Amino acid sequence: MYPYLPMNSDQVGLRVSLITFGCRVNQYETQMMREFLAPRCEIVSHDADVYVVNACTVTSLAERKARQTIHRLRRENASSKIIVIGCVGDAVASGLSGLDQVDLIAGNAWKTRINEVIDRALSGEMGLLPATRVMPMEEERISAQPGRIRAFLKVQDGCDRACTFCRTTQVRGPSRSKSVEAIVNEAHALMENGYPEIVLTGINLAQFSPPDGNLASLSEDLLRIDGLRRLRLASINPYGIDEQLVAVFAGSDRACPHFHIPLQSGDNDVLKAMARGYTREFFLSRVDLIRRMIPQATFGADIILGFPGETDAAFANTMAMIEEVGFANLHLFRYSPRAGTVAARMHDQVPEVVKRARAEEAERIYRATQQDLLSSYVGKAVSVLLEEEIEDGKWRGYTCGYIDTHVRTAVSHDPGEEIAVRVENARGGILMGDEQ
Repeated sequence: MYPYLPMNSDQVGLRVSLITFGCRVNQYETQMMREFLAPRCEIVSHDADVYVVNACTVTSLAERKARQTIHRLRRENASSKIIVIGCVGDAVASGLSGLDQVDLIAGNAWKTRINEVIDRALSGEMGLLPATRVMPMEEERISAQPGRIRAFLKVQDGCDRACTFCRTTQVRGPSRSKSVEAIVNEAHALMENGYPEIVLTGINLAQFSPPDGNLASLSEDLLRIDGLRRLRLASINPYGIDEQLVAVFAGSDRACPHFHIPLQSGDNDVLKAMARGYTREFFLSRVDLIRRMIPQATFGADIILGFPGETDAAFANTMAMIEEVGFANLHLFRYSPRAGTVAARMHDQVPEVVKRARAEEAERIYRATQQDLLSSYVGKAVSVLLEEEIEDGKWRGYTCGYIDTHVRTAVSHDPGEEIAVRVENARGGILMGDEQ
């Protein structure tokens, strides 16, 4: 860990609240900061001396939510310190965003030095902290994720690609990977603390390339851990999927056969304008590879609607992809220009009214194809990892294929148990059934 000794290490009762916006990586990093702070601070949800906002800048909506939260915190906590850290901090440093009503702003590299950031704020320092060196990824680790059954394990950060709509390369820097040895050690700690499922995550998981292995060999090592019930991949770009990786997931019933592969568009001209680096045909080849080796696999994706230059024909190509693949999960986004990106300067911006109409049509097609997929489970048995009891005798959990499932059971259970469920119905994106 970073060898900074907090100047207030003898201070008792410092109350710190951590607020997170954005992706699984941000959620992991908030927990990392929580563990760095735990020896000296009381972590609270309100009435804090210091509020640390781990903010996202990928979409305008995410950044707007963070701003609204900051303004509310300032109204309600006039004497508290407010620190913004993370991607928004790096966006401010790059001149891409601006912030007010905060005491201190810090980029992502400061997260491993959160004790120092807080001490700087408490000493009265204000404004933007200077750039600092990025600590080795081996310094980033967690041992728990309170309130969760699935533990996110960050294995990669940054991105070497520059999609024309994305700020990631500006705020996260180049790709870097955690060593396999460090990841396996971290996974052991999570398992020992009672997490039956581990989700490997990164900013661009497809670029995971440590010196001591690759994603396939890492997955094999993790699947050897006694007690690990499930291993899952978070979002992975199509160029990161190869036969070696799929073979590992095909060879273990503990490797979850759900692949969230960002699509963004089903039209080759739009994909080229986005600088995604693949075609619709290549995307479909990855789906075909997985289905050939893992027939029961399910798929998720992200799609951007109304990207500059998206014609009616291009939109139709994307809808055809939704129908062809049959996604179990799909995140649909209306394109929002982000200052500092190439796409924001493109001609042929699509009117908002068209974006909204396309989003509604995409949602309709997705829900219809999702219903077809989920209906195929009716009358069959699935394995569900229980996450929470939503009412007496009724639990919520997920299948290995990452399908939300509600279960009626006549016996007592605890979160983290895995049970067999006979599916009786499928409605609204949810499977429903009884414990077998």
